[in-house]
Amino acid sequence: MPLEELLSTSSIWLAKGGVALFGLTLIAFIARWGIRFRLVGVSSFTLLLSASCWAFGLSYTPSISVEGALRAPIVFDNGDNLVVAQAQADFPDEAIEPTLQQLAGNVRPGGRNSPEVTVRLRQLQPAGEGASRSVVLGETVRDFRAG
Repeated sequence: MPLEELLSTSSIWLAKGGVALFGLTLIAFIARWGIRFRLVGVSSFTLLLSASCWAFGLSYTPSISVEGALRAPIVFDNGDNLVVAQAQADFPDEAIEPTLQQLAGNVRPGGRNSPEVTVRLRQLQPAGEGASRSVVLGETVRDFRAG
């Protein structure tokens, strides 16, 4: 089951359960059951879980996947305008552009001060005894103003 569907279904079931528990809580207060205060906590927590699942379902955006892209973990993100990902030593040249597109597509604007983010794909290459140098394989810019 996809996550969007799971969140939608679970928020509905939790809301129904919370309303049923709230009704049981009202009956418990009228009948003066000893468990009535525990039911207040259980019903309010169930309704809170329902609201949380609903809110997360609204804000959830699935990751995009570009054909031909390979996995390149993000090794640096300054939280503003630069994201750097690390390519493996045997990274093929034909996978550079799709990987950059996928990385740029998965960058989210939340909390960033800059409307543009530069996404770089780098590779560490040996530069001597125990040393390496960073080589930028490709770079793209994600503009959040352009939709």
